Amino acid sequence: MPDPATLDLAQMTLGALSGVLVGFTLGLVGGGGSILAVPLMIYLVGVPQPHVAIGTAALAVAANAAAGLANHARAGHVRWPCGLTFAGAGIVGALAGSTLGKSFDGDRLLLLFALLMIVIAVVMLRRRGRTGDPMVRISRENAPRLLGYGLGSGAFSGFFGIGGGFLIVPGIVAATGMPTINAVGTSLVAVTAFGLTTAANYAWSGLVDWQLAGLFIAGGALGSWLGLKGAQRLSGHSGRLDTIFALLVLAVAAYMLYRGAGAMPG
Repeated sequence: MPDPATLDLAQMTLGALSGVLVGFTLGLVGGGGSILAVPLMIYLVGVPQPHVAIGTAALAVAANAAAGLANHARAGHVRWPCGLTFAGAGIVGALAGSTLGKSFDGDRLLLLFALLMIVIAVVMLRRRGRTGDPMVRISRENAPRLLGYGLGSGAFSGFFGIGGGFLIVPGIVAATGMPTINAVGTSLVAVTAFGLTTAANYAWSGLVDWQLAGLFIAGGALGSWLGLKGAQRLSGHSGRLDTIFALLVLAVAAYMLYRGAGAMPG
């Protein structure tokens, strides 16, 4: 990739605006940060290497998720014991997944990424509108499920270089039965942890553009705050949160598949 200092003004502006969108998505639905960040870095900002885009996105999403987590915590949406249990198991999976992902062909990684996005979007559409217990606590019954879902989500997160919120939110809901608004806030504990684990692994290999990550993080601070406000407005209509997220994922996946097909040899 070119030296980060060669980023021109247009790329810097697009990087910051992309960060706003990523932060907004994280604050609104607790996921989708890297689902958006990786394609934005490659197709909009112009990062030429998929692995650099993945590593940079992981760092930016982790920072933006931390900002969103602080906002949701102040609003009382975070169930810390559940989130920390999920994240603890997921870090192990994220480390293993990111190590494997670095050795995988970048273009094929993006294709698998898009296909996985479609599967998750369909699952989100099927479960939209379900309610849950906002006062859920960790127990002997749900702790094993949190550990299992956390380990699996972390592995996928690390392999694809994503924060994993689009896996974590459904996983937390399935494990605990909490409402979507609480799962969104709680998921950001794990999104932050997974993103930092993956980013550290990629940074060790020199696959992070620090300047671009900084621009994403700066824009994401504003986006996270705006996303929280949107989530609070929709908190009484959890089906709308699921639908918005699923349709967003499907749109980005379709675009990635379109670009990927165009790049394939005749």
